[in-house]
Amino acid sequence: MKRVKAACICQTLHFMLKEDLDHTLAVKQVKEEVEHYKKTLERNRTQYKIIEETTLPDGSIQIKIIKQYNTSLVGNYLD
Repeated sequence: MKRVKAACICQTLHFMLKEDLDHTLAVKQVKEEVEHYKKTLERNRTQYKIIEETTLPDGSIQIKIIKQYNTSLVGNYLD
């Protein structure tokens, strides 16, 4: 029999600009989307660690994140 002792998921998320908006507005909207994503993680009590957050030349944002998988224990993944 096996049991999951600890689990995390590693993701690279690209928050892309909406093409049908003015560039300045699209960049502002992407920043708001990133903040909303982070607040949602906090509200859901998801444990996470942002490894890298990069603003790309076009104004979009890319995040490399390790986060809790479902409700599994995270062990030492986030140390």
